[in-house]
Amino acid sequence: MAAAPPDGQEKVIAAAQHIVKSLASSKNAADDMIRILSGFDNRFSLMSDLFPPPPGAGAAATETILEGDEGTSQGEGDGHEEDEPDPDDDAAARAEEEWDAAAEVIERWEDPSAGDRTVFGSREDAEEYLNAAVCLAGAPGPRAEAALQAAMARLEDEFRHMLIRGASPLAAEDLQASLLRRLSLTVPSFNSSAVDLDCPSFANHAGEGGDDQGGRSSVSDDEISPYLIAPDTVGALRDIADVMLRAGYAPELCQVYGEVRRDTLMECLAVLGVDKMSLEEVQRVEWGVLDGKMKKWIQALKVVVRGLLAEERRICSQILAADPNAEEDCFTEAAKGCVLQLLNFGDAIAIGKRSSEKLFRILGMYEALAEVLPELEGLFSGEAKEFIKEEAEGILLRLGDAVRGTIAEFANAIQGETSRRPLPGGEIHPLTRYVMNYVRLLADYNASLNQLLEYWDTELNGVDNPNMTPLGHCVLMLITHLQSKIDEKSRLYEDEALQNIFLMNNLLYIVQKVKDSELKTLLGDNWIRKRRGQIRQYSTGYLRSSWTRVLACLRDDGLPQTMGSSSALKAALKDRFKNFNMAFEELYRTQTSWRVVDPQLREELKISISEKVLPAYRSFVGRFRGQLEGGRGSARYIKYNPEDLENQVSDFFEGRKPNA
Repeated sequence: MAAAPPDGQEKVIAAAQHIVKSLASSKNAADDMIRILSGFDNRFSLMSDLFPPPPGAGAAATETILEGDEGTSQGEGDGHEEDEPDPDDDAAARAEEEWDAAAEVIERWEDPSAGDRTVFGSREDAEEYLNAAVCLAGAPGPRAEAALQAAMARLEDEFRHMLIRGASPLAAEDLQASLLRRLSLTVPSFNSSAVDLDCPSFANHAGEGGDDQGGRSSVSDDEISPYLIAPDTVGALRDIADVMLRAGYAPELCQVYGEVRRDTLMECLAVLGVDKMSLEEVQRVEWGVLDGKMKKWIQALKVVVRGLLAEERRICSQILAADPNAEEDCFTEAAKGCVLQLLNFGDAIAIGKRSSEKLFRILGMYEALAEVLPELEGLFSGEAKEFIKEEAEGILLRLGDAVRGTIAEFANAIQGETSRRPLPGGEIHPLTRYVMNYVRLLADYNASLNQLLEYWDTELNGVDNPNMTPLGHCVLMLITHLQSKIDEKSRLYEDEALQNIFLMNNLLYIVQKVKDSELKTLLGDNWIRKRRGQIRQYSTGYLRSSWTRVLACLRDDGLPQTMGSSSALKAALKDRFKNFNMAFEELYRTQTSWRVVDPQLREELKISISEKVLPAYRSFVGRFRGQLEGGRGSARYIKYNPEDLENQVSDFFEGRKPNA
C-alpha cells in the first residue's frame, strides 16, 4: 500500500488532536476513544505526545501500549493478510450507532412535520426522548452537540409548561383547608426509574416498560401537596430535571423553576388577600380596610409558611432530588418573593402611624410572626436563611416597639379625654366601657406582653406590689388613669347624690370586668377588695346626700313637747309631714330617672333606702297619727302608708323618663 502524502497525515493528526480535546470533559469516553483510534492504525499508538499515559501509570503503561502495537506489526511482518478482530472496534461501532440513533430521535422531534406535539404526550415518547437526551450528554461530534442543545431547549420548554399547567388556582378557603387535611392520591407518573442515567445501552432502555401498574404509581399524602401542583406532573418534572442536571443545564432549569413557581406562589398570596403595597399606600388606607388586611395577613402568614412554602419545599426536593444545590437555588428563587412581600407589609405596619385601634392587630401580627419564625428559617439555608432571619427578626423587633408605643398612645388618650357633657342618670361612661374592654383584651396576649413590657416604665414605680407582672403593672396604670378621669367627670354633676351613683356605676363595671376575666389574676384579689370598699363608700355617700333631709323630717328633734300646746304640736307635725312629702316626691321624681346599671347593686340600694326610711316613717306615723286624725285635711299630710312608700322606692334607679 502506498504511503499517504505528508499533508494527508497532518490532517489526520490534526483531526485526532481535535477529537481528543473535545473529549477532555469525559475521561471514560476519552480513554475509550484512544483505544479505538489505536486499533485503527498503529501509528496513533506511537504518538506519545498525542496520547499521554494516564496519571500515575508511568512508563510501564506506555510500554504495554507499545508492546501491543509491536505485536501487531510483527503479525503483519509474518505475512498475515488481515488483523485479528479488535473488541474495541465493536465498542466504538456500538457507541456510534447509539449516538446516531439518539440524535435521530431528537431530530425527528425538531422536524416541522412533527407539528405541535409534546414529548410528554405519551409515556413511550417521553421515555424514548429522555433516554436519547441522556445518551447524547457527553457524546462527541457536532451532530450530537446540536441534538443535545435542541433536546435541552425542548425539555426546558416542556418543563415550563408542565409547571404552569400543573398549578391550579384555588380559593383562599381551599388553601387554608388543605392545611387541615391531606389526600391519598393514586396518580399517573413518568417514574425516573424508567430512565437509566448511566445509559450503557440506549437500544435496551428504549423498549423497557415501567412499573407493574401500567404507568401509575401510588403517591402518599406525605410526598405531594394536592393544591400546589398537580401530582400527575411531578414524576415527569423530576425526569426532565434529572436529564437536564446530568447534561449540565442546572442554571437554565433553576431559572425556569424559579420564575414559574414564584409567580404561582404570588398568585396564592393574592388569593389569601395579601396585596403588594408600599409604605405610602399602607399609610393612606382607611382603618376599616387596613384592619381587614392585617387580619388576612395574620392568617396568610401561617398558611404560607406551614402550608404553601413547606409543601413547595417538599415538592422542590422531589423534582430536584438529583442535585441538592439546584434544589436550594430553585426553592429560594421561588419562595423569596412571597416571603418578602409578607415581611414588607409587616414592616409597613410596624413603622406606620400609631393609633389605639391598631394594637390588637399588631399584637396578632407579632405573635404570628414569632410563632412561625423558626419554621420560616428552617425552610431556607445558607445566605438566604441568614437574610430571611435578619429581616424577620428586625420586623419582629419593630412590631414590638409599635406595641409599646401604641399602649403609650392609649394611656395618653385616656388622660387627654376632654368630653364635658355629663351622662343622663349617672350611667356608665363610654370611656369606661371602651377602656375596660380594651384592657381586658390585653390579657389574651399575656405571654407576649409580659415579654414586650418587661423593661418598660409604666409610670407606677410607687405601687407597692413587687410580685405584679409587667402586664399587671401596665393594666394597673391604664385603670388608674381611667379612675382618675372618672373622678374628674363625676364633678360635672351638680347633685352630690348623682355623683355617687355615677361613681358606683363606673367603678362596679371596672371591678366586674376585672373579676370575670384574666385581669383578676393580673391585679389580684386585694385590688378587687379595695375597689368594693370604695363602692360601699359611694353608696354611703349617696344615702347621706339624698336621704338625710328626708329622715330629718321624721325625728322628734325640734317638736313642741306634748305637755304644751297641742295646737303648736299639730302645726309642727303638719309642717314635718308636708316637708317629708315634698322631699320624698322630689327624690321620686328625679331618682326614678337615674339608672343604676347593675341589677344587684340597684336592689341593694333600694333595700338600703327602705331599711333607713320605712322604719323611721312607720315609727313617726305611729307616734303622731293621733294628733292629726279627725282634724280637717289630715289626709293631706299623712299621704302615704309604709306600704305605699315601699312600692314607690321600688321605682327608683330604673332610668324612667321624667313624664313616664
